Amino acid sequence: MSDDIAYPVFRTPDVVLALGAARRLMEFGRCEYSEVSVCAMLGSVAEVRRVAKALPAALFRGHEEAWEFEGMSWEEHPALVLGVRGPDLPSDPSAYEGRLPVECELRDLPVGSIEDAFTAAIGSNSGEINWEHLAWPDAPEAGFHGESKHAEVTLLLNTGTRDLDDRTDEHTVLVHVRSSSFGGRQMREPYAHWLAEQVGLAVIGPGQRW
Repeated sequence: MSDDIAYPVFRTPDVVLALGAARRLMEFGRCEYSEVSVCAMLGSVAEVRRVAKALPAALFRGHEEAWEFEGMSWEEHPALVLGVRGPDLPSDPSAYEGRLPVECELRDLPVGSIEDAFTAAIGSNSGEINWEHLAWPDAPEAGFHGESKHAEVTLLLNTGTRDLDDRTDEHTVLVHVRSSSFGGRQMREPYAHWLAEQVGLAVIGPGQRW
C-alpha cells in the first residue's frame, strides 16, 4: 500500500490562468482512461441553490456531526445528509439547519466535460478539480521510472489546502507523485520538479499529504 504527496507548482488569483496551467500539466500525463472529478464546499443556502441551478447533475451532501446518526437506519437519515441531486434539494430552509457547509460533487467524468462549467459556477466558494488515472512518463535523466497509481493533478480553487478549509483568494495547481520518505526526506520530490518543468511550471512549496 502506498500514498501520494502533492506539490504546488502554480498559484494565481486568475482562475483562467490557473485552469490553463492545470490542464497543461494534466495533458502531459493524460491517457485514454483518465477521468476528472470536482468538489466544492458551499457555505450558505443561497449558494447551494445557485450552484444547483448551474450544476443540476451534481450530488449535494449536507454536513453531519460525528456519531449524530449512530444506531439509526439509513431510512431515518435526512435526505440531504445521504445526498441528493440538484433538482431534489429541499425547498424548506429549515432542512439546511446544521447541515452547512454542503458538499457539492461530480465524480469520474470524462476529461473536458465539467471543468469549464464548474469553474464558472464555483464563485467564491472553496473547491477542487481533480484529474486522476493519468500516467507520468519515465524521467531517465532524473533517475525516475514513470507511474500511474499516484499520477494526478489537482486545481484548488479559493483555497490553499486539499482539505478545502483554508479560504484564500488564490488558486493553486498541485502535481501528485508517490510518497517515498527516507529519513524524513521525500525521495521522489525531484520527480515532481521534473514533471512541472516539462510544461513550464516549477514546484513552489512543500508537498501536501491527504
